[in-house]
Amino acid sequence: MSNITAAMVKELREKTGAGMMDCKSALNESGGDIEAAVDWLRKKGLSKAAKKAGRVAAEGLVAVESSGKTAAIVEVNSETDFVARNDSFQAFAREAAKIALNGDGTLANLEAAHFPGESVTVKDRLQELIATIGENMNLRRVNRLHVDNGFIATYVHNAAGEGLGKIGVLVALESTGDVSQLETLGRQIAMHVAATSPAGLDAASIPAEVLEREKAILRDKNAGKPENVLEKIVESGMKSYFKENTLVEQPFIHDPSKTINQVLKEAEGKVGAPVALKGFVRYGLGDGIEKEEAPDFAAEVAAAAKG
Repeated sequence: MSNITAAMVKELREKTGAGMMDCKSALNESGGDIEAAVDWLRKKGLSKAAKKAGRVAAEGLVAVESSGKTAAIVEVNSETDFVARNDSFQAFAREAAKIALNGDGTLANLEAAHFPGESVTVKDRLQELIATIGENMNLRRVNRLHVDNGFIATYVHNAAGEGLGKIGVLVALESTGDVSQLETLGRQIAMHVAATSPAGLDAASIPAEVLEREKAILRDKNAGKPENVLEKIVESGMKSYFKENTLVEQPFIHDPSKTINQVLKEAEGKVGAPVALKGFVRYGLGDGIEKEEAPDFAAEVAAAAKG
């Protein structure tokens, strides 16, 4: 019998989503050959996750969780919106966000974390869901915010349940003032972020490559004009860009006559202390994922029925 190592078992589990004992049996039967073990599992009907892994998962849910001074947000993807309404899928997304509260905000840390009171990791539980439900799923991204003093507000849009939706937002407000006032203000700003999708908190937070691209577009649009005129056009254009795309300079959706900066300043009276907007996170479900469009609804249902 070949020497089957824990690393070999782990590799096969990640490829197939099969259970640990099934993977050990497959490796023993195949003399330690990983690919042959995959075939053995498929013949036994145990390699359920592997059959789904190539499918595009762009549906699902964004989950948020806050303990007041710490909050976490995760995106869990599935192939169809039907699965996003599945109780087990929703429970997984909600629990993953709770676990992320105590993590470091990285995906690797969350995947390796264990469910409370259990030996199973978040990554392993997701593999179990894939095998049980029969769709490809993906724990796509996670983030975490913390303030020493203040409050981190959360908001979900198109809610599918408590803390679950299609868009999720965290807003971190730092202050020694009234927490209940900070909670109200933070939720209003979180709703604003969900609606406007700012590119960054302020001008300093916008990546240099993004700014250079915007400047290049302005120069191309005004090519042929004198250099001194062109520089003024670029300067003016970038001011407009910041007003439209940085959170602190955007007109507040609840009162467009004021910027977010002005809203924060005015709120200090009710809060009873200075208020600083320390950061935000906005996850829109499936952002950046290239979706495969089904030819029609009938074809989509037929494809889903085939498993």
